Amino acid sequence: MNNSTSNNRQSNDFFWPSYVDLMTSLFVVMLVLFVYSFKLFKDREGELKKANGELKVKAAELEQITKIRNSLQQLEGRYFRYDPANERHELLVPVQFKAGRDEIQDSYKPALLQAGRRLRTVLKSIKTDQPVRYLVIVEGMAARYPQGDPRNAREEQTTYQLSYRRALNLLNLWKQNGLNFSQDRSIELIIGGSGFYGTGRYSGRREGDNKRFLIQVIPKVGRF
Repeated sequence: MNNSTSNNRQSNDFFWPSYVDLMTSLFVVMLVLFVYSFKLFKDREGELKKANGELKVKAAELEQITKIRNSLQQLEGRYFRYDPANERHELLVPVQFKAGRDEIQDSYKPALLQAGRRLRTVLKSIKTDQPVRYLVIVEGMAARYPQGDPRNAREEQTTYQLSYRRALNLLNLWKQNGLNFSQDRSIELIIGGSGFYGTGRYSGRREGDNKRFLIQVIPKVGRF
């Protein structure tokens, strides 16, 4: 009897310390898991706040760009036409170059000057809540020869230079008459030439109309 009582007492003496150790270990594990989960939650919360802030900035920029594009509709009229398919403006002055030449004839210069003044006036009149810089691309183009004419292949490379020089001459015409876009820090003007290629070209009977200028205005919103 005494032996049985002694054994029970020894069992109890062993059980309770072991039970306490087990519960303590479980508590430590739960505490570690809680701390780890809380850290993950706070990290995720920080990421969500950052992403939400970035989305708000992007939404504000998109709103400004939409307002700017709507304001650019003021360009449409006598000198410019908006091409919705290619999201750019076409200069409506019917400039015709002599074949293989880049000189702008005097008869077209007054209208081209008025178009340049109109472009600058519209860009400077647009009011925005954030800093805006305009990338203005002036693209010169060239008309192809009739289909099958070997000059299309022979002069393919030189027409890139030709159409570029046409755009350069337009830029120089503006500069010589006080329209120096580079003096305005909010406007960056780039010229280029697409030769026989480029999107939105005329075809068929209107191929000759590709001897023209295209102007694309790309607004950049934010800090620079």
